[in-house]
Amino acid sequence: MSKLLVTGGEPLEGEVKIQGAKNSVLPILAATVLNPGVSVIQNCPRIRDVTASLEILRHLGCRAEQTGDTVTIDATQLVRHDVPDELMREMRSSVIFLGAILARLGEAVMCMPGGCELGPRPIDLHLASIRKMGGEIRETSEGLNCSAGAGLKGCELSLAIPSVGVTENIMLAACGAQGLTIITNAAREPEIVDLQRLLCSMGADVQGAGSSVITITGCRPLHDTTYRVMADRIVAATYLSAGAAAGGRVTVSGIDYRHLSTVTSVLSEAGCAVRSGNDFITLVREGPLRSVRPIRTAPYPGFPTDAQAPVMAALCVSQGATMFVENIFERRYGHVDELRRMGADISVEGRVALIYGIPKLHGAAVVSPDLRGGTALVVAALAAEGESTVTGLHHIDRGHQDIEGDLGALGGQIRRAE
Repeated sequence: MSKLLVTGGEPLEGEVKIQGAKNSVLPILAATVLNPGVSVIQNCPRIRDVTASLEILRHLGCRAEQTGDTVTIDATQLVRHDVPDELMREMRSSVIFLGAILARLGEAVMCMPGGCELGPRPIDLHLASIRKMGGEIRETSEGLNCSAGAGLKGCELSLAIPSVGVTENIMLAACGAQGLTIITNAAREPEIVDLQRLLCSMGADVQGAGSSVITITGCRPLHDTTYRVMADRIVAATYLSAGAAAGGRVTVSGIDYRHLSTVTSVLSEAGCAVRSGNDFITLVREGPLRSVRPIRTAPYPGFPTDAQAPVMAALCVSQGATMFVENIFERRYGHVDELRRMGADISVEGRVALIYGIPKLHGAAVVSPDLRGGTALVVAALAAEGESTVTGLHHIDRGHQDIEGDLGALGGQIRRAE
């Protein structure tokens, strides 16, 4: 079983270029199903979820290859419309293939998706949207049987919550629907904008991403494209949190600083000096960290739920108490018990966590509960005295292509061992 061995207590120093965004590349890979030709996706991270997505594409009949950070997908001939159970259960975001397969082939079969266990994350909104567009969905004990015999139809869809996954699924389905689709209360995340840019580069007519209203005119002829995925703002937030926790000077490059303003404002309030430019953010922490005002996760442009765990890990060694309120997922404090093993003083009541800062954490053997919780443990280990062992790396590897290499480049004492 692989594990990370981390010796903490030393400041970090250096610069790391941020990989392509996991939350952007997965819907983009699903979108390549819409193009009956070749799509070249650049800056694609080498992570487990991408591997699973490529396996899904191959199962459908695509030729899909990754060389370095470039993926080439030829979806000229699709031969299947089903997604194998084992691949669906590998990651939650696999449901994003529903809209694309249905738009291209008129039918789709899949089971319920998998991924990190973060509490109820039902796909009811996905299914309701597809049904409103004319899709017929039969739910069985084994999964979903979907069809659009008469073709999908554009319509107006008002989302009860600005769900990222639902917004993306509708965008993909609408590209193959007849007429105009309007999404109101759409998710506004940068990854939605990235998906729109990819679709437009193929010839689709999609407008409004980044706002709460997105319009898609369907059935436009699509063509080959080469597209570069945006940088991963959550990976950047994780490494900035590591710099805040361990101290020192950390620069993340290749990132749009505007996508992380809520995170950097928290780290600034905590006592870090933050400087940003067009494609970089530099964080310097020399003195002690301070507690900050309550942090409440929210849809973009609010504080990202994916950054909650690593920022919490950093504030475990702050002066004073900080409150976190998790408004997106019900069970996203799986890392708390593991942080307590390292000496953290944290209490949890429902969606609220109170962190009482202490001067030092100590090394311990901890287990990653999920992707973001696992990276939080690495952040804490870099700040702790002594050696920590982090297992459950299959979670971390879902979103980080080389976390030990990146943090090692910043001077972190971290290595992977079997």
